[in-house]
Amino acid sequence: MFIVCVAACPTGVAHTYMAAESLDIIGKKRGHEVKVETQGSMGVENEITDEDLARADAVVLAADVAIINRERFDGMIKLECSVADPIKHGDAIFDAIEQEINNGEI
Repeated sequence: MFIVCVAACPTGVAHTYMAAESLDIIGKKRGHEVKVETQGSMGVENEITDEDLARADAVVLAADVAIINRERFDGMIKLECSVADPIKHGDAIFDAIEQEINNGEI
């Protein structure tokens, strides 16, 4: 599965990058291709492209602030959570998104 993710915290520093790293590591460990966009104090990094969106199976939005260009994820299978959740409960995040993908839920 190809899962795109966005990580964003209020200050856009520590938790953003810790969540991004956790999503990347755990997702790959579970056999997924993962791309994580960060939105923080450095702006948008590793931006999810239209090509990424076209082939993505789902999106994980791990954020405690408004996400820039959120509408690009409309109509996709998505899981929304706090930016701290992938750090503390990474496997549970992927359990949930895998279940939604397998059930075809949006």
